[in-house]
Amino acid sequence: MKNKYIQIYREIADDIREGKYAPQSKLPSEHEFMDIFNTSRETIRKALTLLAENGFIQKVQGKGSIVLDARKFDFPISGLVSFKELAERLGDNHQTHIENLETIFPDENLQQHLQVGPQEQVWEVHRVREIDGERIILDKDYLNKQYIESLTKEICESSIYAYIEKELGYTISFAKKEIVVEEPTEGDRSLLDLDGFANIVVVKNYVYFDDATLFQYTESRHRPDKFRFVDFARRTGR
Repeated sequence: MKNKYIQIYREIADDIREGKYAPQSKLPSEHEFMDIFNTSRETIRKALTLLAENGFIQKVQGKGSIVLDARKFDFPISGLVSFKELAERLGDNHQTHIENLETIFPDENLQQHLQVGPQEQVWEVHRVREIDGERIILDKDYLNKQYIESLTKEICESSIYAYIEKELGYTISFAKKEIVVEEPTEGDRSLLDLDGFANIVVVKNYVYFDDATLFQYTESRHRPDKFRFVDFARRTGR
């Protein structure tokens, strides 16, 4: 069958999601999978490669295929990925709850973050992200109203980035990011499901248009057990 390796990939991936293969355990060997699925080694290797590429396993020389925690979601450190773009890869078990949407005059701290004056209005948007019935992300977004004159609840529930790029015609180009670990605030605990967690991972984003204009500052506050923050690094010559 032409795409048998894809069917095998999906079956093993489902088994990992359902806990048949626990995180950090070893998958059966290639020979064992050949017997289980009655297929060739090449087909099994293609399926295992696809599992590795999609974050289900890690191939370790001399040890075989080690199962990764499929309940964690990969966030690229160096990329700009909206929650909607991530959620489209997660299926239907996600929701966005708008907790706050208003314009404010920035305090001194926010003036520094957004490089605005005290009389320049800023959008303040708080969104809670729910995945598989658990509230695990609090996004606190601040956007310069000079560039984004109007925002609605519907836009914020869908994708602010899609609105900025497709409706307003701006090009979102790059971001500076900081990642810190903090104790949850009372606000974090009231909005997120944090029972049993003493820390929260905070990703601070300073987001720019293609002309290097800073238009957004965001604090994305993550429950630590659900995410891997991933990047690709290349060593350059000295």
